[in-house]
Amino acid sequence: MADSEGEEEEQGKKKSGMIVTIAVVLVLSGLAGGGGWVVGGMLAPQVAVEEEVAAEADLGGDEGHEGGKDEEEEHKPRENVIPLDPITTNLSYPSDSWIRIEVSLAFGGAPDLALADQIHQDVLSYLRTVSLQQIEGPRGFQYLRDDLRERVRLRSEGRVNDILFRTFVIE
Repeated sequence: MADSEGEEEEQGKKKSGMIVTIAVVLVLSGLAGGGGWVVGGMLAPQVAVEEEVAAEADLGGDEGHEGGKDEEEEHKPRENVIPLDPITTNLSYPSDSWIRIEVSLAFGGAPDLALADQIHQDVLSYLRTVSLQQIEGPRGFQYLRDDLRERVRLRSEGRVNDILFRTFVIE
């Protein structure tokens, strides 16, 4: 009989421990939900105000038609930006790896198509000397961009302000 009384006490302690654990979890969940609701209430008015400002900006001037003009102007090609033909070549190591890039040149003044062709050939020649390990990862890509910008500025004698990457694929 002593064994059965000890087992009953252990089961009673286990049940009361389980109830306490469930109660603590429910209280903490309630606190977390309430905190999220308070923070959401603090942030929601800011989002609503920003949406109202954006809606008023779209309605202002020519009944909202001006917003469409801005988008069209943003997607128009600029006169001083010349896209180069896609460049596809194999890398120096491993030689079975290929790279394809599409770039544009941003000229400071009037664009020079002959100079753009020379830069195209120069970029192609440079990419043939690059290994996969040199351009691996974000830091390698940044080094490649910096090297190409420097080569373009030297080749153009300062007439090209920047080289803009449109696509960059390595296979």
